[in-house]
Amino acid sequence: MRVTLTGSRIRERRQISGMRQAELARHVGISASYLNLIEHNRRRIGGKLLVDIATALSVEPSLLTQGIEETLISALREAAADAVGQKAEVDGLEEFAGRFPGWSGVLAQMHRRVVSLERTVEIMSDRLTHDPHLAASMHEVLSTAAAIRSTAAILAEPGEIEAEWRDRFHRNLHQDAERLAESSKALVTYLDDSDGQRDLRGIPLDAVEAFFAEQGYHFPELEAGGQPTEVPLAELGSAAANTVASELLALYAADARAMPLDQICAALDAADPDPLALATAFSVDLATVLRRLAFLPEGTLARTAGLVICDASGSVLFYKPAPGFALPRHGEACPLWPLFTALNRPLVPIRKRVVQLGRTAAQFECFAIASPQPADAFGAEPVYRSVMLVLPVEDTVQPAENVAQAGASCRICPRRNCSARREPSILSEGF
Repeated sequence: MRVTLTGSRIRERRQISGMRQAELARHVGISASYLNLIEHNRRRIGGKLLVDIATALSVEPSLLTQGIEETLISALREAAADAVGQKAEVDGLEEFAGRFPGWSGVLAQMHRRVVSLERTVEIMSDRLTHDPHLAASMHEVLSTAAAIRSTAAILAEPGEIEAEWRDRFHRNLHQDAERLAESSKALVTYLDDSDGQRDLRGIPLDAVEAFFAEQGYHFPELEAGGQPTEVPLAELGSAAANTVASELLALYAADARAMPLDQICAALDAADPDPLALATAFSVDLATVLRRLAFLPEGTLARTAGLVICDASGSVLFYKPAPGFALPRHGEACPLWPLFTALNRPLVPIRKRVVQLGRTAAQFECFAIASPQPADAFGAEPVYRSVMLVLPVEDTVQPAENVAQAGASCRICPRRNCSARREPSILSEGF
């Protein structure tokens, strides 16, 4: 608390009481000139004189000595520094805060509110520019509206339309109207601000990944042979997120049954896991092993494992981060990661050490494989998914022929001569 503003409060209280400076000085037995120095904070005051002045002004002495919090003074200085086109009298800031603490608080609060709103505008602007989900939602709404307009235009044309075609157009119009209603509702949910700590804007995959992270990517009830339905999903908040989570939990449960926790811990070399040897020992495919290793309890492996699953389009279906590992969650990732190169060679196991280009040049041991999903009909086209296990590397000694270079995305990758580059980098340096 500050005590240098006592004089300003004495002057303020004297003026409120309607007492002249000379009158107050006479009451307390000092000269008017000395009181003037006190009221302008040029002389310190305390003891009996402070008590006498407080008595003359009919106030408690604490009301004259109570200072203004440092945070308020600091907030006012920030407001003055951020002011556009105005030059505040910073030298008199403490006196202003002492004389008008209420107005000082109002100004500080307004400044904090303006800063918060500006930050919100920046975040929303960035989302409008880079958020693929927002762009996809807007495209869905606009394309559905265009389809409704096209169908309505056909029905509005003069002349008779055959009953069969008219009924078909009516069905299409009804279906498109329902689709537009659902798309609009989803867009509103996506844009709706959340008061919770996790502001997920209605994105199912983000909500599911946050849920898995909160559980430590480990579910003891499934390890004990329980069913995925036993895991509570109420906090996810949407049917879409529940569906995605249920599918992942079912996969987790199947992996746990195929590779029981106690058995895998007994067969595992925590310092240097060999996924192919584990796949042979448990008679499972490599993708199962990679997922299982990523979802082991914390501390089972010597290094925290990351996991990425994508489909044949390169869209990330699940992402578990690893220390130092950076991969864009929504599109524009570097295609040189083994996760994506595995799609060019389905069913071929890949093990490669990767240097992640950037400021830190972190290294990772990556295991990946692309495999088809179970077919639901004879003759159906195979649907491939790629799985990549990521293990941070502390020892950077590795034969050069087995080290690959990959960035997070082209925009922040410093590598110049790269056949996979899609757009120029914003970084000036390069390799």
